[in-house]
Amino acid sequence: METCPNPLGNRFRGYLPVIIDIETAGFNPKKNPLLEIAAIIVEADEQGWLQITEKHNCNIIPFKNSELDDAALKFTGIDPYHPFRMSIDEKEALNKLFTPIKAAVKRNECKRAILVGHNPAFDISFLNAAIDRTQYKRSPFHPFSSFDTATLGGMAYGQTVLAKIAEAAGLEWDNSRAHSALYDAEQTAKLFCMIMNRWKRFMEMEDQNLSNSLFASCPEIE
Repeated sequence: METCPNPLGNRFRGYLPVIIDIETAGFNPKKNPLLEIAAIIVEADEQGWLQITEKHNCNIIPFKNSELDDAALKFTGIDPYHPFRMSIDEKEALNKLFTPIKAAVKRNECKRAILVGHNPAFDISFLNAAIDRTQYKRSPFHPFSSFDTATLGGMAYGQTVLAKIAEAAGLEWDNSRAHSALYDAEQTAKLFCMIMNRWKRFMEMEDQNLSNSLFASCPEIE
């Protein structure tokens, strides 16, 4: 996407929401490696409705001397050294994802990207560890702020588990594809857009109701 019909620079205090999902070989960002990472860019259409505009993902080679947790690998079903994974190293993966994100930040007249994730403390800790490990300069992301779809899902649909929120929102959920970074990121992005658009619609209705109420309270001049 080269142009943006409705830049988001003023929508989220100058931050562009980018949905990130990460699959790893454990829970320790210093010791356990990234195995998959996906980034979904969302932008506004001419009417201001959020929509998915770009999808990017990479399979990643475990960094040198990293520790692979067997339970984590069993849970995700990932074989880190399978030849068909076409994995790349961490720094190349970060560059592959960050380049289009930086372009999206620029065209949306934003100052930085902000990570959107489901329980994003996990994702942002692994992302920051990879940035530090590779000495990557000028990450597009805010280093600690994030948007959490578990919180948003609880507010909008009364659910906090990603699959349950998707079900409540009327989205299909395929358990056989879950715990793939790209699939989880896509579903999270769809939910984020749905919730933000639902809120936009609600605010427009509130503004219209307020306008009607104020008009009704004004006495006619005879």
